[in-house]
Amino acid sequence: MNTYERLVQLLESHGARFRLIPHEPQGVTSPASRLRGHALSQAAKCIVARVKLGKKTNRFVLAVVPGDRLVALEELRRMWDGTYVSFATRQTAEELSGCVSGTIIPFSFRDDLELVVDPRLLDEPEIYFNAARLDMSMALDTRDYVRLAGPRIAYVAQTSLAEVG
Repeated sequence: MNTYERLVQLLESHGARFRLIPHEPQGVTSPASRLRGHALSQAAKCIVARVKLGKKTNRFVLAVVPGDRLVALEELRRMWDGTYVSFATRQTAEELSGCVSGTIIPFSFRDDLELVVDPRLLDEPEIYFNAARLDMSMALDTRDYVRLAGPRIAYVAQTSLAEVG
């Protein structure tokens, strides 16, 4: 079963309120949000980061932030008391998430990929994200998302994109 099928099965089996949104292939948050027709702040931007805990120990984190914000890597480093933090390589992110880059979902199906979500995203009634496919997105009730994903909730987003330039 691929990640898309696993996600849909999870949501259906737990009575989650969601809808699928087919669209032209797109894996970048801002253009995908325009295709789906929602505010950028409702997009769940998913980034896999590597937090170095020691010489030979890494922790991988799936950070989920509103689409109009950036991931605060230094905050991730502090949260896990790491010595260094960086984005995971594309290969590692795809392997851990089970998704190709641009389609990473805000769920982790692996114990070695810890999920943390910025609470500002959870202020939205629905969140939107590519559903492990470039041509299919999902709108998911935020309460159902929290109930089923069970994320750690912490401020892991920094400046809004509008403020960046």
